[in-house]
Amino acid sequence: MKPQVAEAFAALPPGLRPKLAALRRLILDIAATTEGVGDLDETLKWGQPSYLTHETKSGTTIRIGAIKGSDRFYALFVNCQSDLIETCRTIYPDTFRYDGHRAIVFERADTVDETALGHCIALALTYHARKRRRQR
Repeated sequence: MKPQVAEAFAALPPGLRPKLAALRRLILDIAATTEGVGDLDETLKWGQPSYLTHETKSGTTIRIGAIKGSDRFYALFVNCQSDLIETCRTIYPDTFRYDGHRAIVFERADTVDETALGHCIALALTYHARKRRRQR
């Protein structure tokens, strides 16, 4: 983990750190096991840990962080111009809380369905590759 990302994790509300660390591990695991994704670049965007498919450019950026001003809620954010959240909402209408077109939101006390969330993460990490295939 890059020092600036470690600092961002250290600045998170203490009760959310383990939840966001688990979310980070899931993102890295899904990237490692999803064909065509390649290595992720872990950096900060808007002060939040962010994951980019810099090597392959197969996906859109994923950001994770606490919901501003909350020590109970956190989220996985994607580009709000994409259709990713709508796709996840269609596939998993009752599995997650959604914030418009930009995020899947979790409460600290939630038990996260890692299989469903892993699928949504894989969709984000392959977003551009899937778009390119559809355009052919």
